[in-house]
Amino acid sequence: MRPTRPYWAWTVATFFGAGALKPGPGTWGSLGAVLTWALIARHLPANMLIPGALAYCALATAIGIPAATLTARACHRDDPSHVVIDEVAGQMLTLVAAPLTFKAQFAGFLLFRLFDIVKPPPIRMLERLRPEGVGIVVDDLGAGLYGFIVLQLFLHFAHFSVVK
Repeated sequence: MRPTRPYWAWTVATFFGAGALKPGPGTWGSLGAVLTWALIARHLPANMLIPGALAYCALATAIGIPAATLTARACHRDDPSHVVIDEVAGQMLTLVAAPLTFKAQFAGFLLFRLFDIVKPPPIRMLERLRPEGVGIVVDDLGAGLYGFIVLQLFLHFAHFSVVK
């Protein structure tokens, strides 16, 4: 018998099915966040880009935690690989205040994926937070924060046009 979970929770947790893509569902979730942000940001005035990115991150977090909790419980796993709303939240945190250039967005994508995979301290400890969805999402927010800091430092101190 297959565990049940609300359809909305699965839809949100997998970011509209991106979590079902292989290989590397987390990478697909991050890419989905970058692409949807690019579409949304095109329609925002410049003074709304940072608040818009923060709102996207906050919305993914607020809706993602209960969705991830319900989905993880339904499949009896602590952090199922098909739950990628956490990547969306973390990726958006990395991209807050990043220029909307291909290089900057790509650098932000790579930095977030690096920190999400490596999970430097204390990020790995955040995975143990409960309920399940909190740990699933908050560790990716930690990776997103690391990515944000490194990307902003790189953008600030780079005197060449690698990401600008």
